[in-house]
This record gives sequence, structure tokens and C-alpha cells, in this order.
Amino acid sequence: MPLAIVVADDVDEIRQLVGHWLAEIGHTVTYASTGRELIQQVRDHPIDLVITDLVMPGVDGLDAILAINRIRPSTRILAISGGGRNMPADAGLRLAKGVGADGVLPKPFVRKQLLAAVERVLGA
Repeated sequence: MPLAIVVADDVDEIRQLVGHWLAEIGHTVTYASTGRELIQQVRDHPIDLVITDLVMPGVDGLDAILAINRIRPSTRILAISGGGRNMPADAGLRLAKGVGADGVLPKPFVRKQLLAAVERVLGA
């Protein structure tokens, strides 16, 4: 069954690649380049799954996760991160789990890893 998925990342190439992989298997994918855009999409539309980077300008992924859990608690969340200047990926992903992400995936990843993480999150 096709899902409504939002892919949020400030790097266009990552958004497009992840979206392509998900669309290939039949899902409907929309995109956000900031946490603020992501939150607005979740407010405006029923979304089954959010895949969000943690390090984005303005509203970061952690704040977006907190907001999404308040707005639509049934939306599943997969946090992705390669880390940033101030936080290594593993620490950020632990925080993401702590604030309500259903699953985490460190960058870089390949298609098989992403699809397996999506299955785990949806089965959780």
C-alpha cells in the first residue's frame, strides 16, 4: 500500500535520491528543505512517514520531531544524520530517539539500508 512520505534534508541531492528510492517502490513522496517546511507539511496533510535530517538551517530535525509528535502522533519518524560541526552523528541520533524518533539511520547509507530502516520504523 503506498504511503505518504515527506523527506526533509537541506541537501537537495539527498532529498532527491531518497525520494527516488521510495517512489520506485510506489510511495508518494514530498520534500522539505527545512524543519519549518516539514512541520507545515505535517500540519497541512496526513503523512504516514517522515524521514528527516537532524542538521538543517533554522528549525532543526530535533525540534521538528518534537513538533510532529505533538501535531500528528501517529506519524512515524526516521531520523537520519551524518553529524555536524557541533554534534557527531551517533550523539544526534541518540537524541533523536530520545525526543521521539521511531528509528534512526546514520549517513552515509545505501538504498538497501534505507529501505530496511523504513520497514523497521513502520513495523514498530
